[in-house]
Amino acid sequence: MRFSPQLPSIYGETVERLTERLRAMGEPPFRARQVLEWIYKKRVTSWDEMINLPKPLRSSLASEYQLHPAQQVLIKRAGDITEKLLLELEDRSYIETVLIRYPQRGVGQEIARTTVCVSSQVGCAYGCKFCASGLDGWKRDLLASEIVSQLLHVCALEDERGDPDRKRQEAPFDNIVFMGMGEPLANYDNLVRAIHIINADWGLRFGARRITVSTSGLVPQILRLADEPVQFRLAISLHGATNEVRNAIMPINRRYPLETLLPAAREFSQKHGRMLTLEYILIEDINDSFEQARELAKIARDIHAHVNCIPYNRVPGLPWRRPDLPRQEAFVRVLRDAGVSHTIRKEKGDDIDAACGQLRLRKEKTAV
Repeated sequence: MRFSPQLPSIYGETVERLTERLRAMGEPPFRARQVLEWIYKKRVTSWDEMINLPKPLRSSLASEYQLHPAQQVLIKRAGDITEKLLLELEDRSYIETVLIRYPQRGVGQEIARTTVCVSSQVGCAYGCKFCASGLDGWKRDLLASEIVSQLLHVCALEDERGDPDRKRQEAPFDNIVFMGMGEPLANYDNLVRAIHIINADWGLRFGARRITVSTSGLVPQILRLADEPVQFRLAISLHGATNEVRNAIMPINRRYPLETLLPAAREFSQKHGRMLTLEYILIEDINDSFEQARELAKIARDIHAHVNCIPYNRVPGLPWRRPDLPRQEAFVRVLRDAGVSHTIRKEKGDDIDAACGQLRLRKEKTAV
């Protein structure tokens, strides 16, 4: 479904497009950068706060654009300092954005690195059997402005906490991953525009190498993405190291099996000169065997990839479970013995429905 808002959001504009819009309104070109500086550097929440703009221009902008295209409904905080934001869009759809903090050792202290997990669609059409995002199917793609808005909600949340060591103009997080609700590459044009806004010096000025796009395996879009000039990272949601396992839990594999997917992933890696990530959710008795671990190690070595093992986050209504800790450790040991770069994610956010789509699904069911 294609969604048209009553007013476009300023968050979806590039400096080039905004310059042309303002030029048509009789304004000089430099006004575009002034407006965007207020939004992304000073992070104001109303047109009236843009005090170096003439009042008539502020009124015109208010009649042409809306600011936030998404409104915060609630925040759920976990004991492990994971937070999930539930946002409501103009058409009463709900999306989720998750903050995940990873403690790390700094010089003489423990510091936290924050990753923001961003949604790209309302629901999902790809039907991975273990995922909550697609339980109610796909509703629509997010606009670029709705993608960017998620990050500005996070900025507002973190700005309120007032970290004195951080400049206000800096983004208050360390990494962005497009691994939330939806298949990012199925919303290709809006995704790429949003990344451009996030990365641009007039936008959030967030380093491309700290942005990761995840895909379940849309091969044509991976090949198209390989030709994009922005140097972001790519993660493949593999979740099975053979076609047999992927076919059982990921319907996309029947269209793009491993024989097609892996060469496309390798091409992206070669063109961007970046190590890939293979996301691998560990599901008990489905993909956690030693055979799968050995096949996964072969794939990772072949395409020069890091493996991120993720113990399954429980989803009510689905039968899947995570392996116990000894089984997780045995699986990872196979990768380590094969010399494969890997991590195993500590459980995050299980007590706040942090698996993709859980909180949105709960909210929509209670709203009926």
